[in-house]
Parts: sequence; structure tokens; C-alpha cells
Amino acid sequence: MYQQMIFVNLPVADVEASKKFFTELGYSLNPQFSTDDCACVAISDTIVAMLLGKQRYAEFTSKEIVDATKTSEVLLCLSAESRAKVDELVDRALAAGATAAREPMDYGHMYGRAFDDLDGHTWEVMWMDPAAIQG
Repeated sequence: MYQQMIFVNLPVADVEASKKFFTELGYSLNPQFSTDDCACVAISDTIVAMLLGKQRYAEFTSKEIVDATKTSEVLLCLSAESRAKVDELVDRALAAGATAAREPMDYGHMYGRAFDDLDGHTWEVMWMDPAAIQG
């Protein structure tokens, strides 16, 4: 069965710094599709972040590239298998240079935190109680 993938393309100011940041979060780089101006970050088997230097990113659009530290265009949300995994990933991101995007959200059956990466892109990490999803 075909598994559809998502390739999230994001402009970054410093590709090497972004490579270091995302590998510090535990993600791997796909060297086949990574260059000096592009990092291919494997988040899962079906999720890939393509971190493109701004000049390279501009090759794919005629629109103005937003400054994600000042303007929000997208919120990227990753699921986590537990509350502890939410904290683990966000704490690693903060230690690697990210900033907290907001206070944690805790609804009992759903828990999440968010961080802004080195370029201001907001990444949410959420856990939902499987029993609450089924019920």
C-alpha cells in the first residue's frame, strides 16, 4: 500500500546551524538530498523537513519570504507517544537554541508544548490519551 508523505519546505537563515539543531533533537539527515544550501531532515518515515537556505527557497516561489520571527504562516504539529516524550523533545529543542513559543497546554487527556526553532518556525508537540481519542 502506498504511504503518502509530506515534505515541509522551510526557509532558514543558516543551513549548517539548522542541521545541527535538528540532529540535536534526535532527527537524522538524509545526505542524498542534503547540500550546502539544503538539509533534508527525516522526522519519520512519512514526514520530511526540507530546510532550504533563503536564496534556494526563493527558487521555488515568486512570493515574498516571510520572517517567521515576526509573522506566522504555519504551525507545525508533531504527535508524541507520551507526555514524557513531549517534554523530552521540547526540552532538547530549548537546550539546542529554540525558544518557548507559549506556555504548556494541559487538558488532562491532551498535553502539548511548543517551541520556535532557530528561524522562528513554530513547532508544537502534542500527546493525546488514546482512550480519549477512541471515546
